[in-house]
Amino acid sequence: MIHVIQQSFQRIFIIAEIACVPTDEPGRIGMFIKQCSGYELEKEKSNTSEDFFNRSEVTFLDDGEEKTLHVLYLRYFDELINKFTPYEQDPIFKAGSREVSFKEIIAITCLLKNPELRHRKRVYINSEREFDLLFQGLDFSKFAELFQHIEENKGYEIRSSMEFMSA
Repeated sequence: MIHVIQQSFQRIFIIAEIACVPTDEPGRIGMFIKQCSGYELEKEKSNTSEDFFNRSEVTFLDDGEEKTLHVLYLRYFDELINKFTPYEQDPIFKAGSREVSFKEIIAITCLLKNPELRHRKRVYINSEREFDLLFQGLDFSKFAELFQHIEENKGYEIRSSMEFMSA
């Protein structure tokens, strides 16, 4: 039995070692963004709290596989838009004929700040501090370019998350 336990520990160690192998380039993502969306949740039943939350989604191709990251966050954070970003109002900018809302950039921001989230389906943010950290160090002018490309070309290729970081 001890032998089995040792084998289990060895397997766990090997798995952890593989998971920690550094990539060749910091911030390397290499994915194709297909769509970004965001919306307010609505109450389905009178005793639920959905109306206090927003959902932001980003659909992307990662190694040829289509994935969607869903980010659920407190709607209250929308009221603090100018605290987290340089944007003063919602919608935050136009991409072609489309007005882009603050809700639509949350999921892509999460993915850019933490590329490992591409392996997850859902993220929940309820801390103002955590929400604030998402936006630190970003080059906000790149978002308009990203959404413009999505509108015109039905997608946008991101080679590295560093493309979206301010100097």
